[in-house]
Amino acid sequence: MSPLTETVLFVFSLVALGYLAGLTGYLRPASGEGISEFAINVAMPLLLFQTMVKSDFHGVAPWSLWGAYFTAVAITWAVGHLVTTRVFGRDSRTGIVGGVSSGYSNIVLLGAPFILGIFGPSGFEVLSLLVSVHLPVTMMASIVLFEMFGRGAGEPAHPLRVVTSFLRRLFLNPLIIGILAGLAFRLSGAPLPELVSRVVDALADTAGPVALFAMGLSLRRFGISGNIRPALALSALKLFLMPGLVLGLVWLLGLPPLTAKVAVVAAALPSGINSYLIAVQFNTGQALASNQITIATASAVVTTSFWLTVVLHVFG
Repeated sequence: MSPLTETVLFVFSLVALGYLAGLTGYLRPASGEGISEFAINVAMPLLLFQTMVKSDFHGVAPWSLWGAYFTAVAITWAVGHLVTTRVFGRDSRTGIVGGVSSGYSNIVLLGAPFILGIFGPSGFEVLSLLVSVHLPVTMMASIVLFEMFGRGAGEPAHPLRVVTSFLRRLFLNPLIIGILAGLAFRLSGAPLPELVSRVVDALADTAGPVALFAMGLSLRRFGISGNIRPALALSALKLFLMPGLVLGLVWLLGLPPLTAKVAVVAAALPSGINSYLIAVQFNTGQALASNQITIATASAVVTTSFWLTVVLHVFG
């Protein structure tokens, strides 16, 4: 077995173990929520803090990276919305759920340990640049869309409410706090105390396996309950259209090989749970989002291997 294949199977085996723990009742649903909260609120922020403090981002082109990646997000999001509304005849609010499901990658719970396992710390440095912008951009888009479509038909969106809600959610987000704290400490030039460094390293090292296990438990909670055809269509957009667009854009822009590979693989990851959370907020499309997350994550065992093979062939 090649090291690449072994790493892919290792990552998805941890997801499968989490799913089986929930399926068999070995862990209660409340345990899954607690594990997810630890991964997102403690381990991942410390991993991002550690990365911001210690990393060397030399050679990474953030503007080109962000431009290529988020252009693909916007196009895929729009296509997902149109497929949901025009092909499957759903309303515009469900169309938003379809768009988010198509264009939002799970770059934290699944992406962080996956990129670390495949490309190592240097690859995670590139991913961290995406995470730092991915959260604010998708959060802002979600809030704006919620203000436009999630309220009463005659109730207009208020710009001040949109901005206030965005800033509150942004600066209370543990991942953003981890990134900003790491950048602030890096700019201060002060050395990280040995004891603090050991604590941060110990907790950050748990981020990968804990996040993957938590992802599996989350999938058990979502399950599949109808809406198979639209969920399959949206999964195809997420797993093939979006990484294909990113591949073309990073190649046209001439991004460094490692940056290009991380961008394509991040785009090829299955959908994150934000699509389901938005569906719950809108009170529409919950089953669609749930099915799409489950189907895309199960299919990603094969499709991510495909895109890894492609980027290694194209970029070396």
